[in-house]
Amino acid sequence: MGTLAMSMASNRPRKMWLMLTIMVLCCLCHGLFALAVDDAANLRDKYQSLTQQLNHNQFKRRLYLDSAESPSTLKGDIYAVVDYPFVTVNSALNDPAQGPANWCDVLILHLNTKYCHASTSSNGNMLSVNIGKKVEQKLADAYRVQFHYRAAATSPEYFQVELSADSGPLGTKDYRIVLEAVAINGNRTFLHLTYSYSYGMAGRMAMKTYLATIGRRKVGFTTTGGRSSAQTQYIGGVRGVVERNTMRYYLAIEAYLSALSSAPDKRLEQRLTNWFNATEQYARQLHEVERQEYMQMKYKEYQRQQTSQ
Repeated sequence: MGTLAMSMASNRPRKMWLMLTIMVLCCLCHGLFALAVDDAANLRDKYQSLTQQLNHNQFKRRLYLDSAESPSTLKGDIYAVVDYPFVTVNSALNDPAQGPANWCDVLILHLNTKYCHASTSSNGNMLSVNIGKKVEQKLADAYRVQFHYRAAATSPEYFQVELSADSGPLGTKDYRIVLEAVAINGNRTFLHLTYSYSYGMAGRMAMKTYLATIGRRKVGFTTTGGRSSAQTQYIGGVRGVVERNTMRYYLAIEAYLSALSSAPDKRLEQRLTNWFNATEQYARQLHEVERQEYMQMKYKEYQRQQTSQ
């Protein structure tokens, strides 16, 4: 009897700890849900306010792009409607188990992404991403960026996922890739993608060099000039840079989603084909390499992604 009493007493702290843990998790889940409800309403309001821009634009898809530049930060935002049910988008990009790995399959489509590996550590879910040139490159010559992956908010009809990194190549820092999505009428989903980063003196000098050399003729998507211009003029400079990359990341998300209906062994080829075809619709801004070069390079990088750590 005494032994039983001692056993029960020794189990009390463990039970109390378990109950406390459950209570904390419940509070966290409730907080995420409450936040998601508010954010879902805000995103739906944004969808309504952008009706005109989504229906009438130069992109030939229901998409609106905006960008902003401050003395030390660049930011691009894309709002778009995709013809996929929210449950499809949510399970692909916000799944607790497969979400990080799926994001690697999204990011590798971008020309500058040379490698991506998802892992879990004491710091949470991580994406190790190598950023490099738009041509084939050894991993040792590319810059590794460590992204923290987290589900910032979630509910049955809304989610927000955030990738953040403290530092990046060429003196850049505070990288954020944020995707939020909400269910809308017609079994469709409204997406908002944000891509932003900051830079100091080293990053500013590197960007200045790039814009004065190989990037001097590159443009973004925002039009400039008056109606009297004979030819459409597009914004250049650093806003052009962030607009191009925001669009590349968005088209990677779209390409990934559109390939989900393919057989599993055909999805990689379909994702690559979809991404390249989509970027060629905006060749003035996004064309960098020919189709065969892109496909061969990405097949090799994807294979390396499956084996290298």
